[in-house]
Amino acid sequence: MATALVIENDPTDDLRRLGEWLTEGGLEQHVLRPYEDDQLPDDLSGYDAFVVMGGEQNAYPDDDGVWDGWWLPKVEGLLRKAVRTNLPTLGICLGAQLLATAHAGAVERSASGPEIGPALVAKRDAAEHDPLFRWVPIAPDVLQWHQDEITELPRGAVLLAASTYYPNQAFRLGERAWGLQFHIECDAEMIASWAAGSTELAELGLSEEAVVGACASVLPDLEDVWQPFAIRFAALAQGELDLPRTTLPLLGR
Repeated sequence: MATALVIENDPTDDLRRLGEWLTEGGLEQHVLRPYEDDQLPDDLSGYDAFVVMGGEQNAYPDDDGVWDGWWLPKVEGLLRKAVRTNLPTLGICLGAQLLATAHAGAVERSASGPEIGPALVAKRDAAEHDPLFRWVPIAPDVLQWHQDEITELPRGAVLLAASTYYPNQAFRLGERAWGLQFHIECDAEMIASWAAGSTELAELGLSEEAVVGACASVLPDLEDVWQPFAIRFAALAQGELDLPRTTLPLLGR
Protein backbone atom coordinates (compact mmCIF):
# COMPACT_ATOMS: atom_id res chain seq x y z
CA MET A 1 0.00 0.00 0.00
CA ALA A 2 0.99 3.61 -0.53
CA THR A 3 1.89 5.55 2.63
CA ALA A 4 1.19 9.12 3.76
CA LEU A 5 3.30 10.93 6.31
CA VAL A 6 0.93 12.54 8.82
CA ILE A 7 1.94 15.30 11.23
CA GLU A 8 -0.33 15.33 14.28
CA ASN A 9 0.19 18.73 15.90
CA ASP A 10 -2.09 18.26 18.89
CA PRO A 11 -3.27 15.16 20.77
CA THR A 12 -6.88 16.41 20.55
CA ASP A 13 -6.89 16.41 16.73
CA ASP A 14 -5.89 13.05 15.33
CA LEU A 15 -6.89 11.55 11.98
CA ARG A 16 -9.98 9.85 13.37
CA ARG A 17 -12.54 9.34 10.55
CA LEU A 18 -10.20 10.78 7.92
CA GLY A 19 -7.71 8.04 8.72
CA GLU A 20 -10.38 5.39 8.27
CA TRP A 21 -11.35 6.83 4.89
CA LEU A 22 -7.75 7.05 3.68
CA THR A 23 -7.16 3.44 4.71
CA GLU A 24 -10.32 2.45 2.89
CA GLY A 25 -8.90 4.16 -0.19
CA GLY A 26 -5.66 2.18 0.07
CA LEU A 27 -3.46 4.83 1.72
CA GLU A 28 -1.68 3.83 4.91
CA GLN A 29 -0.55 6.48 7.39
CA HIS A 30 2.73 6.94 9.23
CA VAL A 31 1.87 9.35 12.06
CA LEU A 32 4.45 11.55 13.77
CA ARG A 33 3.61 13.39 16.99
CA PRO A 34 6.22 16.10 17.51
CA TYR A 35 4.51 17.24 20.72
CA GLU A 36 5.71 13.87 22.06
CA ASP A 37 9.20 14.63 20.68
CA ASP A 38 8.85 12.60 17.49
CA GLN A 39 11.51 14.00 15.18
CA LEU A 40 10.49 15.17 11.73
CA PRO A 41 12.34 14.05 8.60
CA ASP A 42 14.42 16.44 6.53
CA ASP A 43 12.48 15.56 3.41
CA LEU A 44 9.50 13.53 2.24
CA SER A 45 11.29 10.87 0.23
CA GLY A 46 9.66 7.47 0.53
CA TYR A 47 6.19 8.87 1.10
CA ASP A 48 3.33 9.01 -1.37
CA ALA A 49 1.39 11.80 0.34
CA PHE A 50 1.67 14.35 3.14
CA VAL A 51 -1.08 15.30 5.63
CA VAL A 52 -0.83 18.03 8.29
CA MET A 53 -3.52 18.10 10.95
CA GLY A 54 -4.95 20.88 13.12
CA GLY A 55 -4.19 22.03 16.63
CA GLU A 56 -4.48 24.85 19.13
CA GLN A 57 -1.19 26.41 18.05
CA ASN A 58 -0.90 29.59 15.99
CA ALA A 59 0.55 29.32 12.49
CA TYR A 60 2.87 32.25 13.21
CA PRO A 61 5.38 33.19 15.92
CA ASP A 62 4.62 35.68 18.68
CA ASP A 63 6.05 39.19 18.82
CA ASP A 64 9.31 37.79 20.21
CA GLY A 65 9.63 35.32 17.34
CA VAL A 66 8.71 32.31 19.49
CA TRP A 67 6.49 29.61 17.98
CA ASP A 68 3.84 27.67 19.87
CA GLY A 69 5.58 24.45 18.84
CA TRP A 70 9.27 23.94 18.06
CA TRP A 71 8.40 21.85 15.05
CA LEU A 72 6.10 24.27 13.21
CA PRO A 73 8.84 26.01 11.15
CA LYS A 74 10.06 22.57 10.08
CA VAL A 75 6.52 21.62 9.04
CA GLU A 76 6.48 24.77 6.91
CA GLY A 77 9.70 23.63 5.27
CA LEU A 78 8.26 20.20 4.53
CA LEU A 79 5.16 21.81 3.05
CA ARG A 80 7.33 23.87 0.71
CA LYS A 81 9.15 20.72 -0.39
CA ALA A 82 5.85 18.89 -0.88
CA VAL A 83 4.49 21.60 -3.17
CA ARG A 84 7.74 21.89 -5.14
CA THR A 85 7.82 18.14 -5.75
CA ASN A 86 4.08 17.81 -6.50
CA LEU A 87 3.56 15.41 -3.60
CA PRO A 88 -0.17 15.01 -2.84
CA THR A 89 -0.67 17.14 0.26
CA LEU A 90 -3.61 17.92 2.53
CA GLY A 91 -3.65 20.51 5.32
CA ILE A 92 -6.53 20.59 7.83
CA CYS A 93 -7.24 23.83 9.77
CA LEU A 94 -3.82 24.63 11.30
CA GLY A 95 -2.32 22.50 8.52
CA ALA A 96 -4.03 24.68 5.91
CA GLN A 97 -2.81 27.82 7.65
CA LEU A 98 0.77 26.50 7.68
CA LEU A 99 0.47 25.64 3.98
CA ALA A 100 -0.44 29.29 3.40
CA THR A 101 2.26 30.84 5.61
CA ALA A 102 4.90 28.51 4.19
CA HIS A 103 4.31 30.16 0.81
CA ALA A 104 4.10 33.81 1.87
CA GLY A 105 0.39 33.84 2.64
CA ALA A 106 -0.92 35.48 5.82
CA VAL A 107 -2.73 34.14 8.88
CA GLU A 108 -4.10 36.38 11.63
CA ARG A 109 -6.55 36.32 14.53
CA SER A 110 -9.90 36.68 12.81
CA ALA A 111 -11.64 40.03 13.13
CA SER A 112 -14.94 38.12 12.84
CA GLY A 113 -14.27 36.19 16.05
CA PRO A 114 -14.20 32.41 16.56
CA GLU A 115 -15.99 30.18 14.06
CA ILE A 116 -17.35 27.09 15.78
CA GLY A 117 -19.81 24.35 14.90
CA PRO A 118 -21.61 23.12 11.79
CA ALA A 119 -21.51 25.43 8.79
CA LEU A 120 -21.86 25.58 5.04
CA VAL A 121 -19.20 26.81 2.66
CA ALA A 122 -19.75 27.71 -0.97
CA LYS A 123 -17.74 26.26 -3.84
CA ARG A 124 -16.12 28.75 -6.21
CA ASP A 125 -16.23 28.34 -9.98
CA ALA A 126 -12.62 27.14 -10.05
CA ALA A 127 -13.63 24.08 -8.03
CA GLU A 128 -15.36 22.65 -11.09
CA HIS A 129 -11.92 22.07 -12.63
CA ASP A 130 -10.31 20.69 -9.48
CA PRO A 131 -9.67 16.91 -9.36
CA LEU A 132 -10.84 16.63 -5.74
CA PHE A 133 -13.39 19.42 -5.37
CA ARG A 134 -15.27 19.08 -8.62
CA TRP A 135 -17.43 16.31 -7.10
CA VAL A 136 -18.12 18.20 -3.85
CA PRO A 137 -21.65 19.69 -3.60
CA ILE A 138 -22.15 23.40 -4.25
CA ALA A 139 -22.61 24.14 -0.52
CA PRO A 140 -21.07 21.27 1.45
CA ASP A 141 -21.47 20.75 5.19
CA VAL A 142 -18.32 21.30 7.24
CA LEU A 143 -17.34 21.57 10.90
CA GLN A 144 -15.57 24.73 12.04
CA TRP A 145 -13.40 25.25 15.10
CA HIS A 146 -10.89 28.08 14.76
CA GLN A 147 -10.05 31.61 15.89
CA ASP A 148 -7.41 32.44 13.29
CA GLU A 149 -8.08 32.74 9.58
CA ILE A 150 -6.09 32.84 6.37
CA THR A 151 -6.32 36.51 5.47
CA GLU A 152 -4.15 36.29 2.35
CA LEU A 153 -3.66 33.28 0.10
CA PRO A 154 -0.23 32.56 -1.38
CA ARG A 155 0.49 33.88 -4.83
CA GLY A 156 -0.96 31.53 -7.43
CA ALA A 157 -3.26 29.70 -5.00
CA VAL A 158 -6.68 28.73 -6.37
CA LEU A 159 -9.62 29.51 -4.08
CA LEU A 160 -12.01 26.54 -4.08
CA ALA A 161 -14.52 27.34 -1.32
CA ALA A 162 -15.46 30.46 0.63
CA SER A 163 -17.88 31.83 3.22
CA THR A 164 -19.09 35.32 4.04
CA TYR A 165 -16.99 36.20 7.08
CA TYR A 166 -14.08 33.80 6.53
CA PRO A 167 -13.45 33.96 2.77
CA ASN A 168 -10.53 31.56 2.36
CA GLN A 169 -12.11 28.24 3.36
CA ALA A 170 -10.40 25.90 0.88
CA PHE A 171 -7.67 26.34 -1.68
CA ARG A 172 -5.23 24.46 -3.88
CA LEU A 173 -1.59 25.40 -4.23
CA GLY A 174 0.30 24.07 -7.20
CA GLU A 175 -0.99 20.86 -8.70
CA ARG A 176 -1.48 18.62 -5.67
CA ALA A 177 -1.64 20.54 -2.38
CA TRP A 178 -4.98 21.37 -0.73
CA GLY A 179 -5.74 23.42 2.37
CA LEU A 180 -9.04 23.14 4.27
CA GLN A 181 -9.73 25.74 6.96
CA PHE A 182 -12.53 23.52 8.27
CA HIS A 183 -12.48 20.05 9.80
CA ILE A 184 -13.58 16.84 8.08
CA GLU A 185 -11.95 14.33 10.43
CA CYS A 186 -14.08 14.80 13.55
CA ASP A 187 -16.36 12.35 15.26
CA ALA A 188 -18.75 13.13 18.13
CA GLU A 189 -16.19 12.20 20.79
CA MET A 190 -13.61 14.60 19.38
CA ILE A 191 -16.10 17.48 19.24
CA ALA A 192 -17.18 16.78 22.82
CA SER A 193 -13.56 16.95 23.99
CA TRP A 194 -13.08 20.30 22.25
CA ALA A 195 -16.29 21.72 23.69
CA ALA A 196 -15.49 20.74 27.28
CA GLY A 197 -14.46 23.93 29.04
CA SER A 198 -14.06 25.90 25.79
CA THR A 199 -13.70 29.63 26.41
CA GLU A 200 -14.66 30.31 22.79
CA LEU A 201 -18.14 28.90 23.33
CA ALA A 202 -18.71 31.34 26.17
CA GLU A 203 -17.49 34.18 23.97
CA LEU A 204 -20.08 33.23 21.35
CA GLY A 205 -22.83 32.67 23.89
CA LEU A 206 -23.16 29.00 22.97
CA SER A 207 -23.74 26.09 25.32
CA GLU A 208 -21.53 23.02 25.24
CA GLU A 209 -24.52 20.71 24.89
CA ALA A 210 -26.00 22.65 21.98
CA VAL A 211 -22.75 22.70 20.00
CA VAL A 212 -21.99 19.02 20.56
CA GLY A 213 -25.53 18.06 19.59
CA ALA A 214 -25.52 20.23 16.48
CA CYS A 215 -22.17 18.82 15.34
CA ALA A 216 -23.25 15.23 15.96
CA SER A 217 -26.39 15.78 13.88
CA VAL A 218 -24.43 16.67 10.73
CA LEU A 219 -21.80 13.91 10.94
CA PRO A 220 -23.66 11.65 8.47
CA ASP A 221 -23.88 14.52 5.96
CA LEU A 222 -20.19 15.24 6.38
CA GLU A 223 -19.36 11.61 5.67
CA ASP A 224 -21.44 11.69 2.49
CA VAL A 225 -19.30 14.55 1.17
CA TRP A 226 -15.83 14.09 2.62
CA GLN A 227 -15.42 10.31 2.58
CA PRO A 228 -15.41 10.34 -1.27
CA PHE A 229 -13.10 13.37 -1.14
CA ALA A 230 -10.63 11.41 1.01
CA ILE A 231 -10.91 8.39 -1.29
CA ARG A 232 -10.02 10.61 -4.26
CA PHE A 233 -7.02 11.98 -2.38
CA ALA A 234 -5.89 8.42 -1.65
CA ALA A 235 -6.30 7.55 -5.33
CA LEU A 236 -4.19 10.55 -6.28
CA ALA A 237 -1.44 9.42 -3.90
CA GLN A 238 -1.45 6.02 -5.60
CA GLY A 239 -1.19 7.50 -9.08
CA GLU A 240 -4.75 6.61 -10.03
CA LEU A 241 -5.81 10.17 -10.89
CA ASP A 242 -4.14 11.84 -13.86
CA LEU A 243 -3.54 15.57 -13.46
CA PRO A 244 -2.40 18.03 -16.13
CA ARG A 245 0.98 19.59 -15.43
CA THR A 246 1.07 23.32 -14.84
CA THR A 247 3.78 25.83 -14.07
CA LEU A 248 3.33 27.88 -10.90
CA PRO A 249 5.66 30.49 -9.43
CA LEU A 250 6.03 29.79 -5.72
CA LEU A 251 7.47 32.12 -3.12
CA GLY A 252 9.40 30.98 -0.09
CA ARG A 253 9.09 32.61 3.28
